[in-house]
Amino acid sequence: MSNPELEARNAALRGQVDTMLANLERQTAQLKQAQAEAMAKVGRATSQDGLVEVTVNAGGIVTGVRFAPAAFERSTPEKLGQSVVTTIQQAALSAREQADAALAPYQQGIPDLPDLFPGMPSLKDLIPTPPPIVQSQPQQSDDEPPESFMDRRGGQW
Repeated sequence: MSNPELEARNAALRGQVDTMLANLERQTAQLKQAQAEAMAKVGRATSQDGLVEVTVNAGGIVTGVRFAPAAFERSTPEKLGQSVVTTIQQAALSAREQADAALAPYQQGIPDLPDLFPGMPSLKDLIPTPPPIVQSQPQQSDDEPPESFMDRRGGQW
């Protein structure tokens, strides 16, 4: 092979590598932006009876709990506690679904570093996998009408 021919091939190869690196930088920037958007998602849920409202961030951390003014009159501590847990789980699931949707385009169909350069780490490893949300089953209520713990005088609760 002649020297000009080698130089031409070398230049073409450099051009391909430069294009691949530019694409990698663009994809990395897009992934970082998508991660920031995913982490900014907020899940909100309200209990079926409307007594509890919960806000949860994308990391699953409860950032707000509000009780309706009648919450302590219309419910017992046990039922209210279960309602809080169930509502937190619903809000966390909502936040997770929103975060997953923001990251979905980057988790499928895009060539990854190991596809281009064997032995390189995967960009998909940069996306943390959150733990699963375990939903509790609401406790079955007795046939008795709801009793307010505010009406209990001298009793233990």
